[in-house]
Amino acid sequence: MRWDNLAAPPEEGVPGRAAPATPPLPLALPGAVARTFDTPGFAGMTFYEVQAKSIINKVPGTSRVPFQWTINPYRGCSHACKYCFARNTHTYLDLDAGADFDRKVIVKVNAGELVRRELAAPRWRGAHVAMGTNVDCYQRAEGRYQLMPQIIAALRDFANPFSILTKGTLILRDLPLLRQAAEVTRVGVSYSVGFVDEHLWRAVEPGTPSPRRRLDAVRALADAGFDVGVLMAPILPGLSDDDASIDATVAAIAAAGASSVTPLALHLRPGAREWYARWLGREFPHLVPRYRELYRSGAYAPQPYQRELTARVRIAARRHGLHRGERGDDRRPPDPAPAPPPAEQLTLL
Repeated sequence: MRWDNLAAPPEEGVPGRAAPATPPLPLALPGAVARTFDTPGFAGMTFYEVQAKSIINKVPGTSRVPFQWTINPYRGCSHACKYCFARNTHTYLDLDAGADFDRKVIVKVNAGELVRRELAAPRWRGAHVAMGTNVDCYQRAEGRYQLMPQIIAALRDFANPFSILTKGTLILRDLPLLRQAAEVTRVGVSYSVGFVDEHLWRAVEPGTPSPRRRLDAVRALADAGFDVGVLMAPILPGLSDDDASIDATVAAIAAAGASSVTPLALHLRPGAREWYARWLGREFPHLVPRYRELYRSGAYAPQPYQRELTARVRIAARRHGLHRGERGDDRRPPDPAPAPPPAEQLTLL
């Protein structure tokens, strides 16, 4: 796929404008209930409330992630990260991978009930369940719908191991539940913090809590007794891959009390590739030639580039005293749940 020939999905409306009171339902969601809210945090957004048929999903056998099952209570994400690899999944719902992904969120309102039902099924064997591996389960909508307390409580009650990867600070609301779950099963918590530059954060991750707030949450979780790994992802070519950015980010991660750091270079799958290309051409046109070269063969940066990033992050981690913690007991593993990786998945430091 050539970078030059990519065309982003059309932008729909003005970002700050409130959504219509009765938005039309996507063809793929005939039974959904569409809702809009007049609070500033939800301006321009539509939520499609659906009754899901299942909630614990099996990971395709071709995937190399270290888990087989996931729970995703939402589809679409108000974090609006320009690079989000999950963007293309919105096209399966007759929605676009650009503005619709950011502003039209599907909410599985019966998620808590389904989790309990599926955990109780005789065929379920208590396998590890990963959350936050597609879109963030602690995105802004979670503050209103409060699906995660029900999900965590069900996993706790069935003593089922699980892990959460997030950029959201709302996870601290559920800290008491997480601690209860950790008394009876393995609970892994990890954060995604690719860089600490606030100007870049506002440009590329506009709907997320700031990197500093995320690191404050890492500290709070660490102080509560959890080994919190940080996925340093994505590292953006030409924007956050210089030595100064890497050193500042690793230093902040170490200072927050993280137990480990995993670097991951930006990868651009279909959907995300087009949206990110449009943003890059508008905001950083001088970098377009470099991206054409790096991603000329597909979604992933070349292996030599990834290995070089890993080496520089490793050096910074050693400099700042960030080493892998010792494995604890079976109830609180330090291993974070990584995002779905490419074939070139970087190793955990």
